[in-house]
Amino acid sequence: MSKTIVNKLPPTGLKTADFYYDLPEELIAQHPMEQRDHSRMLVLDRACGKMEHKHFYDVIDYLRPEDVLVINDSKVIPARIYGYVEGREDAVIELLLLRQRELDSWECLVKPGKRARIGMKLVFGEGILQAEVVDIVEEGNRIIRFSYDREKYESIYQILGEIGMMPLPPYITERLADKDRYQTVYAREEGSAAAPTAGLHFTPELLARIRGKGVTIAPVMLHVGLGTFRPVKEENITDHVMHTEYFSVPEESARIINERRTKGGRIICVGTTSCRTIESVAEENGHIPAVSGDTGIFIYPGYKFKAVDALITNFHLPESTLLMLVSAFYNREKVMEAYEVAVRERYRFFSFGDCMLIV
Repeated sequence: MSKTIVNKLPPTGLKTADFYYDLPEELIAQHPMEQRDHSRMLVLDRACGKMEHKHFYDVIDYLRPEDVLVINDSKVIPARIYGYVEGREDAVIELLLLRQRELDSWECLVKPGKRARIGMKLVFGEGILQAEVVDIVEEGNRIIRFSYDREKYESIYQILGEIGMMPLPPYITERLADKDRYQTVYAREEGSAAAPTAGLHFTPELLARIRGKGVTIAPVMLHVGLGTFRPVKEENITDHVMHTEYFSVPEESARIINERRTKGGRIICVGTTSCRTIESVAEENGHIPAVSGDTGIFIYPGYKFKAVDALITNFHLPESTLLMLVSAFYNREKVMEAYEVAVRERYRFFSFGDCMLIV
């Protein structure tokens, strides 16, 4: 079953500015922790309003044997490539592959965009990858059709593995020594242009301990695109339109989630991407069907959650849709207060930073 989900937005009087906070630049994490699960974790208890300072390896203490941990197993591809216009090696072009449209056609962010006209031929990796601009779509992105030696390369992913760079966010200015650190340990299906960063804190050992406690882990998939991180430029948040992203909920994961929920277990989502996936497909009674498709769901205060009971999430940019989602899950005032505490306590922010557990 495949479907496209764009939620009907509930009315709200909130403005984008209601989700602003001051963040010292030195608190933006430029590199991952040496040990993934040693990140700090701010725990928020929605029932009593209690706030605790822990480390991520303590997360197991907040899990119950009947719970199900929902993870996003999408894999980040080295989607940033550099090349030039055919016949003009001085005309440098940068592509960021955002989303596969057909077998070898991708929607891409192009820099400089004005240079990429329809019909233009491009060259990458000293000629091992050629491309042509075939269309211009929303936001000025281009549809690029790639070609390569199919006898030598199984797919474009193999070529990207040779010539591509990990698409780190612009606020990370230091070079990443190990590209696997911008990848979860359970990443499986290639297709994301950015990491589902809440999952970066898990280690294989911690996951084994969690399973040993009786917690079931259910993978879903949402290929993270730049739309998730696109800044909200409108004054009224209801005027913002989310880009759609491809997702999939496998039959086995849907079965596990529904069985655990029936037995009183909690659905604990690792990251906003897993949360958006579950809430995109959840029926009014919380039942999760097996389904794939595109979602443009936008969750902000006023949204009524149908299935998600707890959330593990990193600290997000001011005025972002991700911060709005977290505020919807708990309470805007409480979340903004927690962010103030995190700044005061010198937590590390954004993709390689610390995290929150909201139960």
